[in-house]
Amino acid sequence: MTTEGPARNGTPVRAQILVSGVGGQGVLFVTRLLADVAIGRGLNVLTSETHGMAQRGGVVVSHLKAGDFQSPLIREGHADGLIVLREENLTAHCRFLSPGGWAVVCAREAPGGKFPFPVHAVDSEGIAQRAGNPQGANLVLLGFALARLGAADDGGKVFCTAQELREAIARRFEGRRALLAASLEALDLGMSLGKR
Repeated sequence: MTTEGPARNGTPVRAQILVSGVGGQGVLFVTRLLADVAIGRGLNVLTSETHGMAQRGGVVVSHLKAGDFQSPLIREGHADGLIVLREENLTAHCRFLSPGGWAVVCAREAPGGKFPFPVHAVDSEGIAQRAGNPQGANLVLLGFALARLGAADDGGKVFCTAQELREAIARRFEGRRALLAASLEALDLGMSLGKR
């Protein structure tokens, strides 16, 4: 991860993350959570998204830049990370990843030596379904990414911590106890899988 700008522990942060999926998977929600954390750290945040033709089922790609940037769109070869909620989108959007970047994908198994970067896979959709919370698949994947890659504050690759994500979720679902509990449970489930 390249670094510039303020951060909680004094280490500068400059992060570019692309989130890819289809309509209805919560791509924009994941991006907003990460943006909320970055704003809470005092970072400048730029986001942009593109939507497919259908409200549900069309491809959705969201760009998040935290730190000192001028344009909201991530150029090809510059993303620090790629979060992919639909396995087929990995091939379509991997060109955005920088040479030292990482990818986390919703898939039953990691694609073999097909990609020149590490791909961390977890069946977040299947896991969320079995846990009785199909809408939580995006948070399972996000929790998995954070646990597997680690927070930058602790020498990892993701610019935020689990506690910061929990706080952002709590703010988003303030006053909606059942939704808050289900969301935090999905995040924690993903984190437990990422530590294995």
